[in-house]
Amino acid sequence: MGEVKQGKIEIAHVSREIPPQEKLFVPGIVEGLGATVRHFFKNVFGGKDKYTQTIEYPDVKVEYPHRFRGMHRLVPREDGAPRCVACFMCQTACPARCIHIVAGETEDHNIEKFPVVFEIDELRCVVCGLCVEACPCDAIRMDSGFHPKPVYSRDDADFGKSDLLAVLGRDEAKSGGVRDKTAPPATAAGTGRVDRADGDGGAGGAAGGYEHAH
Repeated sequence: MGEVKQGKIEIAHVSREIPPQEKLFVPGIVEGLGATVRHFFKNVFGGKDKYTQTIEYPDVKVEYPHRFRGMHRLVPREDGAPRCVACFMCQTACPARCIHIVAGETEDHNIEKFPVVFEIDELRCVVCGLCVEACPCDAIRMDSGFHPKPVYSRDDADFGKSDLLAVLGRDEAKSGGVRDKTAPPATAAGTGRVDRADGDGGAGGAAGGYEHAH
């Protein structure tokens, strides 16, 4: 066996001379106070050029952008029943597992199934919009334009089928509660996808993520 020679490890000590002004922290304190004073006077006398804008909430509320994914809602048919056919696509696609559906049979052979129970736990929801994308019949949207309200208990954050049906879309609320009765596309695999270059309109929007047929 050959001899193993161990190399000598040398440690180089690098000295760093700290200037006296840094030891006193004077420059840092002066710079910080200067930023504070600058922000103070600009916020007081800056007018529209202020660093911060105060909103007199709740009398004045900020309007969310059109791309905002708001509170979930179920889209009703003309008879008031939800468009949902209990296919479990949204429940399967949900990464937070906050959607719970119980399916039941119906006498309508065009529908086959309907949701006996449709619940969403808004506290667990991560607002990803995958449920809207997965829905084949435009039954669920996130275009309400507002976020779920604060609750005192976790049970109050569970929204059932009747609660979700009562929520109006942003455009429907502006039109005085008139429901959008445009027929949904046949399937999610259809050719009616909207170009998402400018956003998804709230993960669905007024068109539900599709272009309506004329």
